[in-house]
Amino acid sequence: MSHLLPTPLPNPRIPARLPVITVGLDGSRESLASVTWAADEARRRGLSLRVLHVWSLDPDVHSPLIGSRTRQGMTEPDPRTTAEWIRGTHRGLEVHTQQRCGEPAAVLCEAAEESELLVVGSRGLGGFTGFIVGSVALSVVARTRHPVVLVPGPEPMPGGDVVLGVDLSHPCDEVLDYAFSQAHRLGVPLRVVHSPHRPGGSGGDAEEAAAAMAPGTAASATARTLTQVINQWRHAFPGLHVTGEIRPGHPARRLLEAAHSAGLVVIGRRNRDSRLGPHTGTVTRAVLHRCRTPVAVIPHD
Repeated sequence: MSHLLPTPLPNPRIPARLPVITVGLDGSRESLASVTWAADEARRRGLSLRVLHVWSLDPDVHSPLIGSRTRQGMTEPDPRTTAEWIRGTHRGLEVHTQQRCGEPAAVLCEAAEESELLVVGSRGLGGFTGFIVGSVALSVVARTRHPVVLVPGPEPMPGGDVVLGVDLSHPCDEVLDYAFSQAHRLGVPLRVVHSPHRPGGSGGDAEEAAAAMAPGTAASATARTLTQVINQWRHAFPGLHVTGEIRPGHPARRLLEAAHSAGLVVIGRRNRDSRLGPHTGTVTRAVLHRCRTPVAVIPHD
């Protein structure tokens, strides 16, 4: 007697680099804010949206984005209900749902490889809105080589311009292209911010802040370099209003100041490993901890 083999289930993974934006869902208000941001972005780009929930067998890790100590106020995530809600608020947007079991950071990194963009939520720590030290979201940012947007919740600030933090010693095409393209898609101005920093300087925060506001403090060579970087990209985006700002001082502090009224902050993260594994870098990590605005992290070599 012959026995029929069971028909294998189709692979639920979306093929690599399909035009889709993936958003992580964990049941928190912050993740719902990130779903809304991702849905808006998918509609702007003409892409589909994938709502992904990752569950782990580890009893202390219940969500892709936050730790067990921050689970107050959360509900059990339901990707299908969330997808129906998004279909109602974003008519015509193609929405997929997916649930995966595994180590959350690893699964989200895999999802980033399959997507045009990965979006995750963040949660306030203490009395301010920011990101959690050691969270899975930060681990994903450190490990993936694809763009990730982290959205603070529960309601990210609408509107505002795009602020790009640029290192003139290593201006990166991937980061510049994302910032210019995003400002163009949103129809908002782009501010390109560079912060010359003198480690060990004797002035302190007060002097640095005064220097940032005083006219003529930036070296002319730095100003010329910033203008050249902007002009190299300006021609590809006619009509886009672009300004450059030189803010002497600690790069993370000055970028956070510039981002106070922004709708999106764009920063780069160099792909590099240390003996302790991948890491985000001090400026990127500081911005992620304190920024009240959605932050796009663009990895580059």
